[in-house]
Amino acid sequence: METIGRLISGVAHDFNNLLTGIVLSSDLLIAGLEESNRLRHYAEEIRAASAQGAGMIQHLLALARQRTGETRSLSMNEVIEGMRSLLSRLIGENFELKLDLATHLSLVRMDPSDAQEIILNLVLNARDAMSDGGKISLATRNLPAAAEISAAAFVEMIVSDTGAGMNAITRERAFEPFFTTKSPGKGTGLGLATVRRIVTHQNGTIDIESEPGKGTRIIVRLPAIEPEPSQTQHWRTTL
Repeated sequence: METIGRLISGVAHDFNNLLTGIVLSSDLLIAGLEESNRLRHYAEEIRAASAQGAGMIQHLLALARQRTGETRSLSMNEVIEGMRSLLSRLIGENFELKLDLATHLSLVRMDPSDAQEIILNLVLNARDAMSDGGKISLATRNLPAAAEISAAAFVEMIVSDTGAGMNAITRERAFEPFFTTKSPGKGTGLGLATVRRIVTHQNGTIDIESEPGKGTRIIVRLPAIEPEPSQTQHWRTTL
């Protein structure tokens, strides 16, 4: 992510200059076309797409700039809500993004950019598992302390998709760096490996539930911390 951040920062200026030229040219076309002209609609679509591209670059730059390497208490609900617009743009119109965020979600302690990286990788991985569109669900909940898991409480985040699912061999190798079932040029095989590295560093766990033809559920559990009075959450959002 640090390398990607540097790359984005380096090309953002030139990319925005290109988009500015497209937006200005679109404005000139729109101004010169009457509302009844059928070509005006296409000019407006070009301008809108350019504006969305500029907005996406700004979101990605914001993610890169937030990499501080410092941990703090945060709510995964707030991180998810803050990324909702970016995620919707990145997955595209053929995919439905549904959020089911638990009320009074406990806090976790981690670098905000690591939390964002977990969410971004899992959602994009879910998108790539569905070539013809589908539904991506992102849910959170509190997981109380239980002897079969740990003596500590966890915050659980589940990202599920309606894709083709994985067979046993793919599930076993899913976290291997550079392992991917995607076509050449479509993926690096580092997404899940990166997520597992971050989650393990946080003393959390990550599991895969998947069968061929039944989609995939990625379950991330992060150690919960005691909430501070000013940070009590009251989320319950469905999109």
